[in-house]
Amino acid sequence: MEQLLRVMNFNVSRDGIGAGEHQTLERPFGCDRPERLFSWAGATASWPTRTDPGGSRGLDDYFTRDFPRNIGAEIMGRNKFGPQRGPWQDHEWQGWWGDEPPFRTPVFVMTHHTRPSFTLSDTTFHFVTGSPAAVLEQAREAAQGKDVRLGGGVTTVRQFLDADLVDTLHVAVAPVTLGSGLRLWESPDELLDRFRTEVVPSPSGVVHHLFWRK
Repeated sequence: MEQLLRVMNFNVSRDGIGAGEHQTLERPFGCDRPERLFSWAGATASWPTRTDPGGSRGLDDYFTRDFPRNIGAEIMGRNKFGPQRGPWQDHEWQGWWGDEPPFRTPVFVMTHHTRPSFTLSDTTFHFVTGSPAAVLEQAREAAQGKDVRLGGGVTTVRQFLDADLVDTLHVAVAPVTLGSGLRLWESPDELLDRFRTEVVPSPSGVVHHLFWRK
């Protein structure tokens, strides 16, 4: 069975922006109130850190439940891993997620400045250089036949789209306008030369855009 590279539950505003441009330790997404982009997922019954009963069912909950299915490795950009830039000054920083990262697979962090791999719980982070195709090859080997998830951020997803390596893409468009920041697209129509698409609105106000290769 073919190993797919999948972008899943990727959140953008209605003007195509997935993050602000000025990420800091205090502002991981580089913008104010980033929860406006992904509150639909946090409201579902299957949100993994939910502590109270209830939560929405239906379409949004399906995408939240589907997130880990058949994923054997994750690729992310350095900006998703943390706010540091340039050579690594602080190896004590081990990501935003604490001692129990949500990935439960090998994670390949793309960077120009390598550092030793480390493991937290059942997630091992590898810091890799190279082209998107080379990193994908490493991730596919580690995934042991399962699919690879491309986790972001925006710049990393654009790199893999530009290299024509993405097989399926799910983008959740939130009903907010950010105005400026890192933009995934000017319009989702930009991808129609390579992908078939379905657009499915949710009662939460989010519009789910699904793409798969022609």
